[in-house]
Amino acid sequence: MSQLKIIMGLKGSGKTKHFIELVTRAIADEKGHIVCLERGNRLTYDLPHAVRLIQSTDYNFNGYDFMKGFIAGLHSGDYDITHIFIDSVLRIFGEQYSAEAEDFFDWIDEFGEKHGVRFTLMVSADAELATERAKKYF
Repeated sequence: MSQLKIIMGLKGSGKTKHFIELVTRAIADEKGHIVCLERGNRLTYDLPHAVRLIQSTDYNFNGYDFMKGFIAGLHSGDYDITHIFIDSVLRIFGEQYSAEAEDFFDWIDEFGEKHGVRFTLMVSADAELATERAKKYF
């Protein structure tokens, strides 16, 4: 079973509302720590205070390798994390949807499977761009 869920769509498609609902449900239903990584501070007042909210603008995210190291560091610092939400994952480091993004999705799923961490990613891009490889995470 996949450890990754992707919410993908263009601006105005209702992604953010659904994302907030999923975070709120995770806080209520899951026993471990919940982390949300966001770009800027647009979700600050919409998420429950129990979520560990991290603003990517406080760090110098510059690509997928940095994001992988950051996620591994989060996990190594807190083995009680059960779910990591990432808002606008491609926008955090100014990337467009690509095969490299799909490689990252596969890495996230494998990491989650190995360490028992679930991931939910919001991707601001046309869902029609996703290949079958990525659609399995929808």
